[in-house]
Amino acid sequence: FTNCTTVIPLTFQTNVLTELRKWKLSLIEHHNLQMRQEKEKHAAHVKQLSNEMENLKELLHTYEISIGRKDEVVITNLTQALERQKERTELMRNFTLWRIQHIQAKQEEYANRIADRQFQTALMKKVWAAWRSLSEEKWKEKVAKACQLRAEDVCVQLTNDYEAKIAELTAALEQTKAEILRLHSEREQYEDTMKKAFMRGVCALNLEAMTMFQGK
Repeated sequence: FTNCTTVIPLTFQTNVLTELRKWKLSLIEHHNLQMRQEKEKHAAHVKQLSNEMENLKELLHTYEISIGRKDEVVITNLTQALERQKERTELMRNFTLWRIQHIQAKQEEYANRIADRQFQTALMKKVWAAWRSLSEEKWKEKVAKACQLRAEDVCVQLTNDYEAKIAELTAALEQTKAEILRLHSEREQYEDTMKKAFMRGVCALNLEAMTMFQGK
């Protein structure tokens, strides 16, 4: 009977440490995969925004050439292009809001998983404390205390890792928001420049028309 009680605590300790190591490796692998995916998505999004900025520059150059020709057909096309650009801007704004909400939802899901892990860890600590209360011999108490300290160290380490990961994801989110705001500001500047150029073209047409009437 004494030999059986000696094997059970050691086996329980080994199983607990094995499960904790498995959980830690699984969480690390999942976090690495998630970070790679986020980096790829962010790079693709930045590339898309860069392409759109180049397209806007080309469109602005085309507008300047077209306004120089002082043609009513060109002015009509510019007006239609401005409307299409407004629609694209609205779509991009909606997409940006959706992406921010998606990232926030992922952060909440990640935080819920961390809370579940901590709850399971607390439950394991309670079970461990209940088992320790049943032991009466001195060597059993020492083993239980050592296992408890080890489990607490692992829990503290996992908690610190999770907090560092959350801080890193939050910093990445803030950086993405700042980049989006900067791109919106540049787009508004481009639109304001195109509007001013359009108005200068219209004023030039009016002056030319007045000159023709005065000549007649």
